[in-house]
Amino acid sequence: MRASLAELEAVAAVARHGGFRAAARELGASSSALSHAVAALEERLAARLFNRTTRSVSLTAAGELFVTEIVPALRSIERAMDEVGAHANEPSGRLLINTSPGAAHMMLHPIILEYARRYPRVTVEVVTESALVDITGAGFDAGARLADAIPPDMIAVPIFPRLRMIVVGAPSYLTGRPLPSVPADLLEHICVGMRLASGRLYRWEFERRGETMRIDVRSNLILDSTDLILSAALEGAGLAHIEEGRARPHIAAGRLVQLLDEWTPPFPGLSLYFAGRRHIPRKLQALVDLIRERASPGGRSSGATNHFHESL
Repeated sequence: MRASLAELEAVAAVARHGGFRAAARELGASSSALSHAVAALEERLAARLFNRTTRSVSLTAAGELFVTEIVPALRSIERAMDEVGAHANEPSGRLLINTSPGAAHMMLHPIILEYARRYPRVTVEVVTESALVDITGAGFDAGARLADAIPPDMIAVPIFPRLRMIVVGAPSYLTGRPLPSVPADLLEHICVGMRLASGRLYRWEFERRGETMRIDVRSNLILDSTDLILSAALEGAGLAHIEEGRARPHIAAGRLVQLLDEWTPPFPGLSLYFAGRRHIPRKLQALVDLIRERASPGGRSSGATNHFHESL
């Protein structure tokens, strides 16, 4: 009686994640396909490996013994495949990345699209979630978040080492209104508010020569998307607090005006991160190499808040 490698990987993934949905995401399969694979193996073994309910999936005693035996073997196979793959000329497979919507927008043109152009044999899937997730437990190859949000046990590779939040407004909104000279002046303005992933309203944060300040701005429009906030600001709905790179083209074209410049210093930026391991898969190493290439003197790299990382 022999089990296929796919069946063994399915059992190990379901055991690792405690469920079929997250395991299916890791393996790039459907939940039903994994369920059928595990059920077929259980039938051939004449032993139940998992206790299944509508709310949870857990290993049986036989399942615990089985997984204890197969996981080291699967890791040995993975290492062998990675070592052989490291000698291949071109990366291949599936690269699954978790990040926030704002970070995905920043990475898309300079990183993700360039990677896809260079390595057509790799299928890149970017999953956006505002809330921080356990990338290892959820089956992702890597994540991308602000540097101060990355777990300390992860390997981090800076993508945009420094970022900056700035205040902007459209000329149509600013006409006839006094320009703010200090953050407190924002209380006299209408601002586009941001709802964070935690459910809280974002308090606009400022710093100048060691002095920090948080302002609860007055908003008659509250949004939870950077794209929507930018669109609202361009339409003159109010002042917005937004990442500089998103606003810069509109400032250059005169569609937005930058305000409170000296109160908005840069902060530690966006990094790719992944679990430490002896052998990094070729597909992931190629992404790391691309990021480092852009950060080199000859590359094209561009280039604070503890709360804003919930949406960036």
